[in-house]
Amino acid sequence: MKQEKRPAYRKPQGEQEDKRLSACLEDNLVEIRRQLGNSDDLLIHRHRAGQVEVAVVMFDGLVSNVQVSDFLLRPLTRIPPQADTGQRVYDYLGGGGVLMAGEQKEVRTFGELMIITMSGFAVVLVEGVPAGLALGYQGFKTRGVDEPSGERNLRGSREGFTESVNANMGMVRRRLRTPLLTIEGTTAGAVSHTAVKLFYLRGVASPRLVQEVKERISKVEISVVLDSGYLQPFLDGKRLSLFSGVGVTERPDTLCAKLSEGRVAVMVEGTPFVLILPYLFIEHFQSLDDYIHRPYFASFIRILKLLSFFVTILLPGYYVAVVSFHPELIPQGLLSQFVGSALDTPLPVVLEALTVFFLYELLREAGLRIPSPIGHAMGIVGGIVIGDAAVSAGIIGLPMVIIIALTAVSSFVVPSLYEPVTVLRFGFIVVGGLLGLYGVYLAFALLVFNLCSLKAMGVPVTAPISPADGYSFRDMFIRSGWRLLQREDLSVENLPGSDSKGR
Repeated sequence: MKQEKRPAYRKPQGEQEDKRLSACLEDNLVEIRRQLGNSDDLLIHRHRAGQVEVAVVMFDGLVSNVQVSDFLLRPLTRIPPQADTGQRVYDYLGGGGVLMAGEQKEVRTFGELMIITMSGFAVVLVEGVPAGLALGYQGFKTRGVDEPSGERNLRGSREGFTESVNANMGMVRRRLRTPLLTIEGTTAGAVSHTAVKLFYLRGVASPRLVQEVKERISKVEISVVLDSGYLQPFLDGKRLSLFSGVGVTERPDTLCAKLSEGRVAVMVEGTPFVLILPYLFIEHFQSLDDYIHRPYFASFIRILKLLSFFVTILLPGYYVAVVSFHPELIPQGLLSQFVGSALDTPLPVVLEALTVFFLYELLREAGLRIPSPIGHAMGIVGGIVIGDAAVSAGIIGLPMVIIIALTAVSSFVVPSLYEPVTVLRFGFIVVGGLLGLYGVYLAFALLVFNLCSLKAMGVPVTAPISPADGYSFRDMFIRSGWRLLQREDLSVENLPGSDSKGR
């Protein structure tokens, strides 16, 4: 029996977001209290300006009490007697320069009023006027600007995005002082109405790419959006792969660099992680430090990161395959150590590797979730006490411990790929234990084929490696100097294999 598809969110009976405000102030206040269920954080201040009644609607904890008192409530008590009707009072407040606020908007529906007051605005409602004047007096607490812990650089800026989208927009605008920088706003989440901002450089980003991002966000039908990760699967599209064509950054300078290459960024209120589309696979091995250091050192670091990626996913499976099926490939001096260790432990090599890596991930997750002081102790206990005891008891072989340590270190060299490499590491261990080196080679070939088949917003994820573009190799594994890089700016729209190339 086919299961009926139900929407993720159903509006409560009687809720009408498009219901227009009434000219009767009392009716508006009754409807606001009804929709909010007399919520305790709802604040309604009623005043009388001559013969006209005025009400201020806001939420406690979202507005600055000092600003509301000085710039809103105090001027309301000084309205001249000439403003003797509701419309005249409304026009005087909105156009007379009486109320000072960084942002002023007009709302005409209850849906607009609810969303804007929950964004830190105070709304002034006047008797006889079917509209409200929204004033930006945001006063909610936010985290200060600090260096992002996941994208540290040796040189360059120490600023990172925060949870406030307004502060983040300022950091981007301050770095790209051009009228081409376009920021468009929308919302996501039928219940949360989370603010979402789209960033792109007009005339640099492909109009097709910008329109595609807008359409995918508009089709998101989930009730609550609390992080940019909620939107990432919808922007990634339907794909059967461990890799994503959507990048993530916490750095405003990195975002500005990507925007200059024709990308589109998606910023979500409440999270410092900004999405970048499209994102190429080779960019996981690049960082802003590469363009600050000398070219020879930047090239060395990129190659080191690439080798670390292959070591992370292939070394455990290769070790299991060689010890289990191809001991003749082990050098004569190490043969007795490797094979002897496998014979002395009670578990087969493949089960030993799976068990040890599972315990490592278990300890890593525990150290990540518990408080920091205890987390350091957990790492010491897990890495030294348990590991040494397991080797001494003969449960785990010493070569396996070395493989674990080397793989664990190399997996953090490219932190943005930690999720897929962890799953791939387990997969290659299983394949190597069942099919030997032939299975490892076959699985790696399938992985390459899968990666080459992926497209992110019409751009091949593996570009400019496949399809190859010789000129783009100047800034891939080997980084050229700025004298060569300055000759032409990279544009993802013009990469080989792009759906927009040649238009």
